[in-house]
Amino acid sequence: MPSSKPPSSPNPGQPTPPEAPELIWLRPERTGRGPKPAHSRTSIAAAAVRIADAEGLDAVSMRRVAAALGAGTMSLYNYVPKKEHLLDLMLDEAVAEYEFTAPTGDCRADLVRLGRQQLDLCRRHPWLPALVIARPGIGPNALRYTDHYLAVTAPSGLSGGARMEAMALFNGFICQYAQYEQTAVAGAKWQAELVGYLTQAAMSGDYPNLAAAFATPGPPADPATTFDRSLDRVITAMLTPTP
Repeated sequence: MPSSKPPSSPNPGQPTPPEAPELIWLRPERTGRGPKPAHSRTSIAAAAVRIADAEGLDAVSMRRVAAALGAGTMSLYNYVPKKEHLLDLMLDEAVAEYEFTAPTGDCRADLVRLGRQQLDLCRRHPWLPALVIARPGIGPNALRYTDHYLAVTAPSGLSGGARMEAMALFNGFICQYAQYEQTAVAGAKWQAELVGYLTQAAMSGDYPNLAAAFATPGPPADPATTFDRSLDRVITAMLTPTP
């Protein structure tokens, strides 16, 4: 229940302490005073990534990370005040694995190279696609990725704003494709039932356009070529100027 005492007012002439920034990237990792910290944001994020890789994102907690580092749970809050901050650090830790090469001037070829690398990254860290879709990556490594992407797409002639919009399309497609792959691997029975269900639906006569699509021979269903073919379509859409 609320207190019956009136709220205290600050002393006249005393400045109001500023609120701590919400973004962890605006918080200094250390003040520079006192002994060297026992841990760092990088070591904490790396431990959390290892847990997520092995058991999934739901297994990540400050308690689990502290145990992995041999630290007290409460002590980690001095480095990472909130669980959301830990997720941001994990995302940026994973993005650090990109190996950027100098742009060749061929937007399409460079984007294909970047897209394949991103899919490999999502395969190594199955929890990453959902996190990328849910949270904006704005840490130092994510900004390096964005800067590289903008350099790669500079020859397209599109404005910076248009290229930033296209980046969301690019990243979203790859993350959703990675999630689809995870479903296909984990649910072979579900996949077989899905094919059977769609076949029955096409044969019912209720969905003539679906039946026509099923009746037309499609391209090979090899996962690697399917990804490259779909990525090529996305890149074409990205590089096409809009009125």
